Amino acid sequence: MSNLKAIKRESTSSGSNNKLRSEGLIPAILYGGKDANLNISIQKKEIKSLINSDTFLSKVLELEINGKKEKVIPRDVAFNVVSEEPIHIDFMRIVSGKKIVLEIPVKFVNHPDSPGLKKGGVLNIVRRKVELRCPAENIPDEIVLDLDNIEIGSSLKISAVKLPQNVFPTISDRDFVIATVVSPTI
Repeated sequence: MSNLKAIKRESTSSGSNNKLRSEGLIPAILYGGKDANLNISIQKKEIKSLINSDTFLSKVLELEINGKKEKVIPRDVAFNVVSEEPIHIDFMRIVSGKKIVLEIPVKFVNHPDSPGLKKGGVLNIVRRKVELRCPAENIPDEIVLDLDNIEIGSSLKISAVKLPQNVFPTISDRDFVIATVVSPTI
């Protein structure tokens, strides 16, 4: 789990936020749970690589604010339209016993063991992320789909995924498709 240091912000005016950004900090807010919302800032260099990862909005992080550690999850990042630099982050406190809805990235494994792909079939990914309802203390990093023994014409559905305990897809009324293996298009 990544550990990030955050600093409390006293002022939240746009002038002071721009000053923070010029000093290499990203203004952020921490909300959720019983505690009051906190305005904080984070070193951009510490979080830059995380923000650019596919899993950022489903990753549990540990924020250290004035020596006190809290488990949080990033819920939103605002980017500057011109520079594409992150300019604000929303973090949500993780409260034990609460359920959170998150989009979790799908990872495909054992490509070489799929007879369908060996014959030139193509993996057609329908969903790169699946929305899951997870207990706050049990958030999977990814959903793993095994391509072993998958033939051309096969559909990989959510029922083929072994989800952790008490983790459920938000779409519960049907067994939806995550990917298919299709014949090569000529």
